[in-house]
Amino acid sequence: MTSSGRLRRRPPARDAHAAPGRPENDEVQDCIKPVKVDRRPGSGVAKIHIEDDGSYFQVSPDGGTQRLEKAKISLDDCLACSGCVTSAETVLITQQSHEELRKVLDANKTAAPGQQRLVVVSVSPQSRASLAARFQLSPTDTARKLTAFFKKIGVHYVFDTAFSRNFSLLESQREFVQRFREQTNSTQALPVLTSACPGWICYAEKTHGNFLIPYLSTARSPQQVMGSLVKDFFAQQQHLTPDRIYHVTVMPCYDKKLEASRPDFFNQEHQTRDVDCVVTTGEVFKLLEEEGVSLSELEPAPLDSLCSSMSAQEPSSHRGGGSGGYLEHVFQHAARELFGIHVDEVTYRPLRNKDFQEVTLEKEGRVLLHFAAAYGFRNIQNLVQKLKRGRCPYHYVEVMACPAGCLNGGGQLKAPDMPSKELLQQVEMLYGMVRTEVPENVPGVQELLVKLLAQGEEPSCTGQQWTLAGEEHPAHSTCAGDGVPVPPGTGCWTPWLLGPENLCFWASSRWEAGSVDQAGSPIPQLGPPDWVGERTDCAEPARPVTTELQI
Repeated sequence: MTSSGRLRRRPPARDAHAAPGRPENDEVQDCIKPVKVDRRPGSGVAKIHIEDDGSYFQVSPDGGTQRLEKAKISLDDCLACSGCVTSAETVLITQQSHEELRKVLDANKTAAPGQQRLVVVSVSPQSRASLAARFQLSPTDTARKLTAFFKKIGVHYVFDTAFSRNFSLLESQREFVQRFREQTNSTQALPVLTSACPGWICYAEKTHGNFLIPYLSTARSPQQVMGSLVKDFFAQQQHLTPDRIYHVTVMPCYDKKLEASRPDFFNQEHQTRDVDCVVTTGEVFKLLEEEGVSLSELEPAPLDSLCSSMSAQEPSSHRGGGSGGYLEHVFQHAARELFGIHVDEVTYRPLRNKDFQEVTLEKEGRVLLHFAAAYGFRNIQNLVQKLKRGRCPYHYVEVMACPAGCLNGGGQLKAPDMPSKELLQQVEMLYGMVRTEVPENVPGVQELLVKLLAQGEEPSCTGQQWTLAGEEHPAHSTCAGDGVPVPPGTGCWTPWLLGPENLCFWASSRWEAGSVDQAGSPIPQLGPPDWVGERTDCAEPARPVTTELQI
């Protein structure tokens, strides 16, 4: 991805099942200059002629010409076909930009009382680190000053997506342990391939189709977990319907715009998305410039919190690198849960390059767990080829489309006077300066779960589904598994935050840990739900069911 308006192409991997005679980069070419071409079977090969004024004409084999209408695409139309969504004039992308945020803020200024929308911005740790490097600030100061800026221009609440990442990590841990235990009954249970990177997911879906989909994790990304929290839990706390909240995320990646635009994350009842707008780090910098504001000159303001037990004064992050730490958290949890081995430090072993690393758990010369991290499409293509040949030795792979991962995302800031490698090292250093937390030990996670369990009436959950990778992943067909009664007050959308198994786990055996805040003071009105203790059995969530993928 690039925001400069120039197209930087990535040659896609040649799929063994691709149609013969079709050029390997044909999918990329289709996206370079989108025009509507009338394709009729058997009509022969037409040519495209460009006039001096820039207009396009289709020239048929018989010499006839037809003026082509310029195609306007939205993010819903993009195939993510190993090319790029760019800001080039010929590719008109709507719905997702800082200009859309500005329109909503301007509309709020003139709206009648009761007609304004509550504006919420959720900032990713990766974007925060990039802005910190540009303004030579600490990550904590950057978070506070960025909060002050957003509130100065009319934003009501600013959250940290590191909080929602806790839920993504917890669900990733639970899912891997389940799939590892059932691998003898399913030839496609392993390896688990992470699904938090939308660029990788689009590549997997559109280039390799049904072959890769069964391997993908069904856990939502931190962006989309935060989207659901804001539009459901937070909306209820504010006594608003989801469509009355305008939710913006600040991300290091353009592909996050595609993720937010997927129909999987659209609320049909209220006609609103979980995430209404995604702006990149670079677009936030552009917004600062347009407002004539220097981040370093602003007075700091504390971040907001979804939970009373969470510290709202400083941002947080997780161990395991700048892409979320999925490999490290899942590895440590699996070692403890499956084999009773506590791993304090995870040792990475680079292979051909620093973007492909392995981690193993061994006991008495036997490999118990074999994990890997594959960043960049070169390594992704090598991984896919191993899978297709049946020679993939891994149980779990953290996959990211960008070389060096999310800190090097296409939406991050570029330094005109600093080499890219040096800038990346600085961003990585700043990212690592933030305090880290273990998802299982975050009081706010447990407090939020108890609040979720305490709200709502008896749910009707039949047919409720969620997915990150598309309709090929009806991961949880009911809230607590098919045919299993759902405890009163759970709320229909609660279990997907952690999965039905972890829902029971947290609500019963570990709820006590959430009864005090970080200072050790009791959290008012927190306690186990009435049904805790009555049910200790937890239904296993339904395994992903693959359907025929339409490409």
